[in-house]
Amino acid sequence: MPDLETLFLSASRLLGDGELAAAEVLLQDILREAPDLAEARANLALVYDRQGRSELAEAAYRQTLALAPALVQARLNFGLLLAAQKRFAEAEACYLRALRDDPQAADAWSQLGVLYACHKREAEAEQCYRSALAINSGHGAAAFNLAYVLLRQGRYEEGWARLEARDWYAALDRALALPRWQGEPLAGKAILIGLEAGHGDMIQFCRYSAQLKAAGARRVSVLCHPPLARLLRRLPGVDDSIALGDGVADPHWDFWTPPLSLPYRFATRLDSIPAELPYLAAEPAAVAAWAGRLGADEGRRVGLVWKGNPRFENDRERSLPSLGTLAPLAGIPGLQFFSLQKGAGENEAAAPPFPLTDLAAEIGNFADTAAIIANLDLVIAVDTAVAHLAGALGKPCWVLLPDYKTDWRWLEGRTDTPWYPGVVRLFRQPPGGGWSPVIDAVAAALAAFAAT
Repeated sequence: MPDLETLFLSASRLLGDGELAAAEVLLQDILREAPDLAEARANLALVYDRQGRSELAEAAYRQTLALAPALVQARLNFGLLLAAQKRFAEAEACYLRALRDDPQAADAWSQLGVLYACHKREAEAEQCYRSALAINSGHGAAAFNLAYVLLRQGRYEEGWARLEARDWYAALDRALALPRWQGEPLAGKAILIGLEAGHGDMIQFCRYSAQLKAAGARRVSVLCHPPLARLLRRLPGVDDSIALGDGVADPHWDFWTPPLSLPYRFATRLDSIPAELPYLAAEPAAVAAWAGRLGADEGRRVGLVWKGNPRFENDRERSLPSLGTLAPLAGIPGLQFFSLQKGAGENEAAAPPFPLTDLAAEIGNFADTAAIIANLDLVIAVDTAVAHLAGALGKPCWVLLPDYKTDWRWLEGRTDTPWYPGVVRLFRQPPGGGWSPVIDAVAAALAAFAAT
């Protein structure tokens, strides 16, 4: 039988490769032979954590730290588990204890900063991130997290630069095999705007296609998820949009760039956001077709979106619990409601708690959604891609925002946004959260809107 060290190294490799069940078996074998091996118990706790078995994970972390109180990484992992459960005081105590044991633990400073940022203790969060970066100037997580604090405050000069620390483009870099644009002259060059995971990110930041053309680019292409391809072909400056997975007719680009890098490359500040609206337009034929589908004008038309992508890290906070949360809007006279909801929550519109026309089955992509929005008077949405689409189309849109982990792009404390000036209005949860005050405010505003 292999010795314990060999077994531990094998278990660690399995854990690193995501083979959680196999890693668990080996770690259990090790702990039967050496129940006081704290490192093995810490890894078992991490296995349980990643499997979503939080009670077992917590017990294993506590056993680990009883055996080895100064095992900093185990304490940090335990802090992450506690923070995910919103046991913030316990998580903070974990991080502070880790820093007492090792004041040079950059990870501990970074994680403590995240905790403070979640509670809007942003000055303390910033100091934590800067402490991490003073210890390790290449600490990507601390730089990325600092970017969110700075961008939320509108401190764009350093914020965009820090955001370049994000590291999620490795697979795309390999697939494209192109140099990433670092601001080189574009005269006569062809450039590909690459892919961001979020549809809203693509709609918001691909607006820079016009700036790329103005900077001299001969050809500007966009790589996007299939539901966006028809829509993004209509962006100013875009020569072609390519759906991920489609064949590429002209692969001869000189550079590629992530959309989220474009504000940095163009030195965007609050007073220089390219925000001439609309910068997107629906297809005229589709607008006409949907006008017939929506029927006679029997009041002001309002589109509703109440849930975002459930895979988004903060979706539980940003999405409404259900369509029923919007029921207080139903009694306002002079309105027609239409569901633009796709994916999660879509089925709720089949049996709505108030009069609502469900359009989801007829929406094939964002070009369809754009044509519908062109026929509406207002969109009310949680923080998701449809909100960005409405803003880009120049259509009035009311965005419902959570208090916990409000996305950085909406800035602090504002009821408007310089990204969609005069069009998007923000309704924020009060400190501590809760949707009822938001819906009450929306209902009051909607009654006034219906009456005008």
